[in-house]
Amino acid sequence: MNTVVLKFGGTSVADNIKLNVVAEKVISLKEEAKNVVVVVSAQGKTTNQLIKEAQELSAIPQEREMDMLLSTGEQITASKLSILLNRMGHPTISLTGWQAGIKTNSIHTSAKIEQINISRIEEELAKGNIVVVTGFQGLDEKQDITTLGRGGSDTTAVALQVALKADKCYIFSDVDGIYSADPNMITMAKRLDEISFDEMQEVADSRSEGIT
Repeated sequence: MNTVVLKFGGTSVADNIKLNVVAEKVISLKEEAKNVVVVVSAQGKTTNQLIKEAQELSAIPQEREMDMLLSTGEQITASKLSILLNRMGHPTISLTGWQAGIKTNSIHTSAKIEQINISRIEEELAKGNIVVVTGFQGLDEKQDITTLGRGGSDTTAVALQVALKADKCYIFSDVDGIYSADPNMITMAKRLDEISFDEMQEVADSRSEGIT
């Protein structure tokens, strides 16, 4: 394979022990593919904790400021994983959504990706780096940080696969596949055998309550 995109959810990266497991998985796939791009969520319940703390300050926080706050969770994960992989001898760089060229509309807390400029990612891959990208976030035309809403990290991963023309996109989660809804919340949710990018975007957008 030439290029693969890997996505790890919050449960998979919940603590430093699990980050080591993730790092080993990334390294194993790096041995199979020339280029590896990793998309990460915030660790564990970080996002929920940030929401709680914001609501302790204001019952209705401004959505722009919530995006500024919530985007930090993925940045922590990305930088920690990059530190770990570099220590393990595998050159790695972490990029925020905007450094990775992800442009969105201006609907804060539930933005949609409009385009991706992959030049920075391609530049880093050409250097032989593993590229770790923060999921769930981008930048709008005003240069403001936006977040993609529930399922946003999955959306980031699939969008990057399309933009990079990657051979595969692996989504690692605490469920055994992609479902029509969150199986932890909706018992009738159905596991999907296959899904297109447009369908993945629709599933992610439909999860309007909460954030991952």
